[in-house]
Amino acid sequence: MRAALSALGISIGIATLIVVTGIPASSQKALLSELSAMGTNMLQAVPVRQDPPVLLPPESVDMADRIGPVTVASAVANTHAEVFRNDRAGAADYAGLTVLAGRADLLRAINGKVASGRFLSADTEKFPTAVLGLAAASSLGIPKITAGRPAPQIYINRRWFTVIGTLEKTPLSPDIDRSVLVGWDAARSLLRFDGHPTVIYLKARESEIEAVRDVLPATINPELPGLVQISRPSDALAAKRATESTFSALFLGLAGVALLVGGIGVANTMVISVLERRREIGLRRALGANRGQIRGQFLTESVVLSGLGCLAGTVLGALATVAYAAQQGWEPVIPLGSVTAGLGGAILIGMLAGVYPSLRAARLTPTEALATA
Repeated sequence: MRAALSALGISIGIATLIVVTGIPASSQKALLSELSAMGTNMLQAVPVRQDPPVLLPPESVDMADRIGPVTVASAVANTHAEVFRNDRAGAADYAGLTVLAGRADLLRAINGKVASGRFLSADTEKFPTAVLGLAAASSLGIPKITAGRPAPQIYINRRWFTVIGTLEKTPLSPDIDRSVLVGWDAARSLLRFDGHPTVIYLKARESEIEAVRDVLPATINPELPGLVQISRPSDALAAKRATESTFSALFLGLAGVALLVGGIGVANTMVISVLERRREIGLRRALGANRGQIRGQFLTESVVLSGLGCLAGTVLGALATVAYAAQQGWEPVIPLGSVTAGLGGAILIGMLAGVYPSLRAARLTPTEALATA
């Protein structure tokens, strides 16, 4: 019973280690996902507004995409075209809408999502097709695209374009909400688009976002880098980095406390065991066991006791973490480092906790152990 209770003590300590690292890690992952959705790895590049206007080179998007840490680069361009619901509508009715040429990978670069229908692709961007931002869809009276029904059409620069999709709200790029997006190639051939991008959107590895910002102007406009304006990294990036470091420090402190409590419990149990098992120690010594064998016996018992408690605690801690994360709607995260540290720490604690009791037991002579038992 004493051994079972001692193992329960170490298991509670290890379960605490798993819980106090797993639950914050699950919460941290959910929080970091929310912060990432705020554009922590995004930058925008636009030409400085002046007269005459500054034009970014047509190949500037491809040049930005060649920067090592950049994961995706896309762009839109103002075609200066007018859009109407039909060929009889007045120009004033849709004056707030902008017709933009968009690349097929635009949604990846701005964290955009399709609300209905589909987005521009290599199969459609050469043809007179269009995708509507949320506000543009509302203004044009086309809230969604219904499968199985004829696709609606809109009138752009005296040409009919088929609407193939609508977008959800794009909080990171609000200009897209009031835009009508047409294919890059279609804009060239049908709307006299000159190929110069107006806004370049890109994503890069968060750890390199500042370095990418520094080299981006000279990369996309080598002749006039001073006439390129780059957005600064999102404030959410600083918050995300602070969150990561804060949680890491919390994990370390709580894990240390949990292991210390478990180790003290094992050491206490083993010391009491030596005091109460003197008759056994004396009998073994009388039968020929040397001091090394006595030390090995008690040290092994301590390690096995800690190991069994650790295994039970790991299972209990993992189940508790998964249950709590599921209740909160988080994706459960059980740090592998915590499990490894728990197993290794339990073995180490068992060894350290058994050192003094094993040495004390080995020092007892057979006559002393039998006489005081």
